[in-house]
Amino acid sequence: MKNQIKLLPKKIANQIAAGEVVQRPASVVKELIENAVDAGATKIILNLKEAGKTLIQIIDNGMGMHEKDAALCFERHATSKIKKATDLFKLTTKGFRGEALASIAAIAHVSLKTKPHLQELGTHITIQGGEITTNTPCTCPSGSIIEVKHLFFNVPARRNFLKSNTVELRHIIDEFQRVALVHENIHFQLSHNGNELFHLPATNKKKRISGIFGTKISEKIIPITEQTEMVKITGYIGKPNFAKKNRGEQFFFVNQRYIKNAYLNHAIQSAYEGLLKDKSHPSYFLYLELDPKSIDVNIHPTKTEIKFDNDASIYAILRATIKHSMGQFQIMPTLDFDRDASLDLPYEYTRIQKSDTPKIEVNQNFNPFAMEQERYEKSSNSSKNDFNKAPKYIPKKNNDAPWEALYSGLNTSENNLSGNFETTNSSPNVMTFASKANRKEEEQGVKKEEESFVIPSKMEIEDKEDVESLFSKNMEAFTSFKVFQLHKKYIVTKTTSGLIIIHQKRASYRIAYELLEAKIQQQTPSPEPLLFPLALEFSPNEITILKELSTTLKQIGIILNFDKDNTLQVEGLPALLKEKDVMPLLQELIESENLQLPKEHSGINSIEILIKSVAKATSLKTGEALNDSLQTKLVNNLFACKNPQSCPEGKPVFITFDQTQIDQKF
Repeated sequence: MKNQIKLLPKKIANQIAAGEVVQRPASVVKELIENAVDAGATKIILNLKEAGKTLIQIIDNGMGMHEKDAALCFERHATSKIKKATDLFKLTTKGFRGEALASIAAIAHVSLKTKPHLQELGTHITIQGGEITTNTPCTCPSGSIIEVKHLFFNVPARRNFLKSNTVELRHIIDEFQRVALVHENIHFQLSHNGNELFHLPATNKKKRISGIFGTKISEKIIPITEQTEMVKITGYIGKPNFAKKNRGEQFFFVNQRYIKNAYLNHAIQSAYEGLLKDKSHPSYFLYLELDPKSIDVNIHPTKTEIKFDNDASIYAILRATIKHSMGQFQIMPTLDFDRDASLDLPYEYTRIQKSDTPKIEVNQNFNPFAMEQERYEKSSNSSKNDFNKAPKYIPKKNNDAPWEALYSGLNTSENNLSGNFETTNSSPNVMTFASKANRKEEEQGVKKEEESFVIPSKMEIEDKEDVESLFSKNMEAFTSFKVFQLHKKYIVTKTTSGLIIIHQKRASYRIAYELLEAKIQQQTPSPEPLLFPLALEFSPNEITILKELSTTLKQIGIILNFDKDNTLQVEGLPALLKEKDVMPLLQELIESENLQLPKEHSGINSIEILIKSVAKATSLKTGEALNDSLQTKLVNNLFACKNPQSCPEGKPVFITFDQTQIDQKF
């Protein structure tokens, strides 16, 4: 029997390791930037082409490498950070396994130029598929320049699993931000296809956060600091009223390593208990410093998860520190233990009998017009002109007359109350005039409400037989059916055999979706230009994503114009979309998980995703009250759609109950 176990060839072993270390271009960026940081660089430049699929270039001014080190660094388990086993428990650097460069070289074309500071000539090494093809002296600046081209060129199956450039660039920016946030003393630059996305000079932590996420974020965060024998906590936390629907601005760093820890995240969420809206998450940028011996960073291949010796204590310290910081900056109510006790009311004073409330006496017979009458009479007697003929004011003696007498002689007929204008004794009826004005305002309000509720009004019915069988043989008959709204969520109306309950939000979603789809198919998005362009501010990461989507957004009628300083101008919108819905819509598109699907495998194009997003943003929301006219209009337009049974996400729009089902309930 032949031996069954054999040693893997070096090339295959490196490709297997690459599958664990290099999952996408962002993995390469992470490893190379961390190597540059460990090399003591004060300036790191990252250049990309096609979201790293074509080129990833890292330029740093670190210590560089000699010729032998430059060749040896591409071997497996070659590292300068570990010399003995005990070093694993006191690591302060980034990567340490020594497999990153070997794995990258096994699946890409790699070029390295490096030179120490005190050396005249550097070393140029090129590698293809794990094999060194060039190793020659060269002239280059001090530090290192490493280029990774044609990632996964020899593993086409892995390359097919890469997603769109927008998604891959998003992951690269995430890794770039995680390193830049914790090393504010290093100058970072990031360019993609020749366009500079980030330019972050060395600064302090708060300015670095503002440089990455926009200047407005400085108004939304407050500092946090605490130092104990176990852990030192510094950083910033977001104010509760600026919490977001996603977790994009949540960062934990332990000993200058980015980590993910659900347990510590729960400590933060519990500190915000009662201050956040439903399904919203606070922003935080927290830096923890612990003894390296008290943590284990070697439990995950990407080193994004660590294990604490005493995580319960860190949980309690972190939670208490956040609550204290929010109380200190008056984010939440706190007890003031530093108040001056001498200003408090002594307890004995509460036993003193309170003084009686003074009584107020009112002279009910007082008549302010009596003095006026007296002065008037004196003035009349002293003058001998025509003023003697002036009418004298005589106050009424009966002050207790009923208030109904004020309206005596007015016509209170039903016609007048309905708003007709009539006169009594040749004078306009005040009551009927007011009622007419109120009625006019109500009619205008209903008209405005109907205008704001934009749903298609000219949609042909595809299958009239199904709709006719549901309501009646006469299509005009069902439009006259009475409808009513239930809990501001459902529309209820009757059918020929029972009743139907319609989900108003999903029905509006279906109507808006088919209207947008029809306009896209007819290539008539017809954007409405805004008189005053809408200025919106996003982070550089979000601006990058929106630039990638701008061409597609234009096809559905959303016209974007990008300015400097991470701002954009919305110059045109489709008729269905309101200005107040633009910001939530763009945020939803940025955070959309559907956009992460690879185009060749998803079967969903970006236009369809955008149509759904716009239709959802413009549809009715649960809790909106509708009058009878809008309810009827919604029902009519729903059953004029091609597929009224379900919304674009496949959820049912309405349910029916025939008379038999209703009778069974009794």
